[in-house]
Amino acid sequence: MTNDPLVIFTPSGKRGRFAVGTPILTAARQLGVDLDSVCGGRGICSKCQITPSYGEFPKHGVTVHEDALSVWNAVEERYDQIRGLKEGRRLGCQAKVQGDVVIDVPPESQVHRQVVRKAAAARDIVMDPATKLYYVEVAEPDMHEPTGDFERLCRALKDQWQVEGVTASLAVMRKLQPALRKGEWKVTVALNKGHNDTNFRVLDIFPGFDEGRIYGLAIDLGSTTIAAHLCDLRNGLVVASSGIMNPQIRFGEDLMSRVSYSMMNPGGDQEMTRAVRSAINTLTIEIAKEAEIDAKRIMETVFVCNPVMHHLLLGIDPVELGQAPFALATSHSVSLDAMELELDAINASARVYVLPCIAGHVGADAAAVALSEEPGKSEDLVLIVDVGTNAEILLGNTTRVLACSSPTGPAFEGAQISSGQRAAPGAIERIEIDPITKEPRFRVIGCELWSDEDGFAEQTKATGVTGICGSGIIEAVAEMRAAGLVDNKGLIGSAEQTGTERAIAEGRTNSYLIYDGTDAGGPRITVTQGDIRAIQLAKSALYAGARLLMDEMGVDVVDRVTLAGAFGAHISPKHAMILGMIPDVPLDKVTSAGNAAGTGARIALCSNAARAAIEETVTKITKIETAIEPKFQEHFVNANAIPHATDPFPNLSGEVTLPQLNFNDGGGDRGGRRRRR
Repeated sequence: MTNDPLVIFTPSGKRGRFAVGTPILTAARQLGVDLDSVCGGRGICSKCQITPSYGEFPKHGVTVHEDALSVWNAVEERYDQIRGLKEGRRLGCQAKVQGDVVIDVPPESQVHRQVVRKAAAARDIVMDPATKLYYVEVAEPDMHEPTGDFERLCRALKDQWQVEGVTASLAVMRKLQPALRKGEWKVTVALNKGHNDTNFRVLDIFPGFDEGRIYGLAIDLGSTTIAAHLCDLRNGLVVASSGIMNPQIRFGEDLMSRVSYSMMNPGGDQEMTRAVRSAINTLTIEIAKEAEIDAKRIMETVFVCNPVMHHLLLGIDPVELGQAPFALATSHSVSLDAMELELDAINASARVYVLPCIAGHVGADAAAVALSEEPGKSEDLVLIVDVGTNAEILLGNTTRVLACSSPTGPAFEGAQISSGQRAAPGAIERIEIDPITKEPRFRVIGCELWSDEDGFAEQTKATGVTGICGSGIIEAVAEMRAAGLVDNKGLIGSAEQTGTERAIAEGRTNSYLIYDGTDAGGPRITVTQGDIRAIQLAKSALYAGARLLMDEMGVDVVDRVTLAGAFGAHISPKHAMILGMIPDVPLDKVTSAGNAAGTGARIALCSNAARAAIEETVTKITKIETAIEPKFQEHFVNANAIPHATDPFPNLSGEVTLPQLNFNDGGGDRGGRRRRR
């Protein structure tokens, strides 16, 4: 084994060993990492900016020392003086490998912009926002009645709107007198009053009758992806949606890795807090630009997130969440000023509301799903599965609601996959494999044509075929199982066993070739045995969590399943069933709720009453802790098989018959009946 330093790139998860002195940009290109550069590595364009991370990384098995990269050089110094580099950034073309290192590629340095998979779903919401605009006509000052401008503003609000108990910060007070005089004693005031507040807060003041809109952000702060919806606070309309990768990935792809980073690196929690807050500010600027609005018109932000992200957002060390009894600093909702979280891209007086957590590992994101999908109002037994790096699972009906969190890891989002990438133009998102010929065809993000259709090459010329995203790898593994390329234990067969030259030997295991673009300088996209294992581990954790809730409820079947999140919106129920990701139910009883957590955040943004309701609801949800339940491991092991060891033939309504295979002994049925497409 070579002793060359190990270079690990996030968020892609790609890694390789490179000789000392290799530029980071060169390493990225050789690994196929999405790192931009247009100046040929001369340090002119600055598009190859990267962020190195230092400290202990148990997940990656490396310790990154301060001298892991070459020292800051004259090219970087010149660029920083002229155009400025963000703190901690380096130029990939100038920084050279000196030792093991973890390198984060920020969104602005990536060639292919991420596509928001957590799009906003249409939803009727009864508008009751905490922040509203009020137009008032204020009495002019009178020497015979010596009252201040603010006191007369408060009197006008009381007389004209029956609004009493108004406060204002010093920053807002400074705007008051200029606004009153410019508006000739007529002003429009943005007032905020949360459902637990006794007073109104003045967030901003505008001269005269202000016809502009005010906005709020509903943010689903995930372990891998941060998705934001910009909403008009007058009518709840989503005017723009956007998303970026969570930069904390460089500290650990899953939650426990980030807790470990905090434990092993003094100040690590603060480092992760700064990273995520900076990303939120960047996302805010981007979404405001996309909507063509002034970001300072954003008056409020609502967050939903898992408990670890909840603590890191608030600047609380998550170390207690890494050990029993998994104590939260607070499980209640949190209301505070945006400036306390250093969210300076929005209005300086903006407010933040964070939904309550349910318990130690069941967070505000699960509460948001409960707010959106209302399992406690369902007459039949519904299983709600919101899948990401951490899965939130709810099971309930009108009698009882249970919840748990299951650590699925980032494989479902394309991380830890050999050819994996985030959802961006050029990424394979759909795939079908003919069970007779074993030939694949696929679709990529940004093109509606399948790869075997006329015009595909022309339509994908700009983006190329770049890799495979989360929805693509899930479908690929399911299709490989249905086509007889993978046996029930998850082993990929050889070319002889499967009858196709696309099964390629790689040491003692095999991989399946989906696409080979190397002749044209493109990537070679395969599904490896390691990829299969990553998906098996992820889906087993998901299934085991669902089974634990069913055990607690005393049932073996559920009436229906709702798939939420990016997973639910982009994966067919058939493929989920083939993999064994969810308990067996008729396909017509599996539906998609889209980004339910994001929808819950939007509902809370637009309704004070909804905030009060979910705070009451979470106290009635029974939480199951997967980490200490002895049956979790049993369910997990059984779920390692594809689809499942004790339930090997799911109810697929005749759409597909899974072949019985065992590649361990070199035999097995190589066929499998053709599916109805």
